[in-house]
Amino acid sequence: MSDEITRWLSANARPLTSLSAGAPYEDLLPLREVLKGVRVVGLGESTHGTREFFQLKHRLLEFLVREAGFRALAMEAGESAALAVDAYVAGAPGDGARLVSRLGFWTWRTREILAMVEWMREHNRTVPADERVRFVGIDPQCCADSAAVVGAFLEEAAPATAASVREVLGVLAASRPGSRPDPGRRLHEEARELAGFLREHRADLAARTSPEAADDAVRHAGILVRCADLITRPLKMSPGEESLYAVRDRFMAEAVHALVDGTAGRVAVWAHNGHIAKGTYGPGVPALGSLLRRRHGEAYYALGLLFGKGQFRARRGGDTTGPAVRHRIGGAGRSVESRLAAAVPGDYLVDLRGGADHAAPAVREWLRGPGLQRSFGANVPRFTYRFHVAPLVPAEEYDGIAFVARSTCSRPLP
Repeated sequence: MSDEITRWLSANARPLTSLSAGAPYEDLLPLREVLKGVRVVGLGESTHGTREFFQLKHRLLEFLVREAGFRALAMEAGESAALAVDAYVAGAPGDGARLVSRLGFWTWRTREILAMVEWMREHNRTVPADERVRFVGIDPQCCADSAAVVGAFLEEAAPATAASVREVLGVLAASRPGSRPDPGRRLHEEARELAGFLREHRADLAARTSPEAADDAVRHAGILVRCADLITRPLKMSPGEESLYAVRDRFMAEAVHALVDGTAGRVAVWAHNGHIAKGTYGPGVPALGSLLRRRHGEAYYALGLLFGKGQFRARRGGDTTGPAVRHRIGGAGRSVESRLAAAVPGDYLVDLRGGADHAAPAVREWLRGPGLQRSFGANVPRFTYRFHVAPLVPAEEYDGIAFVARSTCSRPLP
């Protein structure tokens, strides 16, 4: 790496004095200027199983809420089950660990995520209503909670209809994206018909139950429609805006848009780097971040989280039910991470917006040219994961990078 790039990173890196939530904020204060005019911040992660990523994002959320007026966390978590977590952080009774464990993803069943949720609940307990923060799931997959709510509502308000849709609701509750590919999209159509019935007859159904129960059923039915859409699309990474992966990111983007439009505050988005990046997710699939940039322009800021070496948790191969296990990885070869690790020791933030276009030619070439980053999802290949990299043009995909020198495994809940 050229001396010019090293000097630029050394001059622009903002060392992080701590990754832990609750630490003083002095090292984060430059973010106030960086995020001036920003309404949506994407908080990424290159693995779903790194403790330090979760700790840092919790710390960043505390700062964004307390110091920058952010009022919602939009998370890559099941839209259906997250409604109960949102009620919990707002003060409803419940078991925080159980609610976090039901979010639909093993990745979030950790002590780190629980600590963040409990902090949100405590924060909301101690501040005025207009300073409270929400927890919003934006991923429509995993809709068992919504199927249960709609089924229970119909049993009370329209028993005959409940009996006619019981099988459909059972299929929706048990299915995953791509598990029932169908060119005719019959399951999706059945979910649409059910949602239409609830909307059309809302007044009559509310009279038999309550307006609140009817509204809740209509909202959950909308989640079922989106979930059914993903269930009936083929599970393959194909280019274009109608593949399963593109539609999933579009649904998540629409959820963030609605949240931004419906709040006077600002929104933090928690998802994998592949989702929060401003380019494509896989071959020609518009990522969530690209849709947020398209809608919000410079008011969207994508912060990628990368690490140097260490360990992280993931499932092996195509296993979708087994435990997440420890994976080890050393130096980052010729990836962007290796350059970040060599230039500045320790953990730090670097803003890629401010001044990058006026930097030395070698710096501009590095920031605007093709490179490689390491990227690991919920599942990784058994042996070859160490060589897994994805293309990256740093300043085109991210507005900033948070670099963690050493990764350790997230800690699962009992």
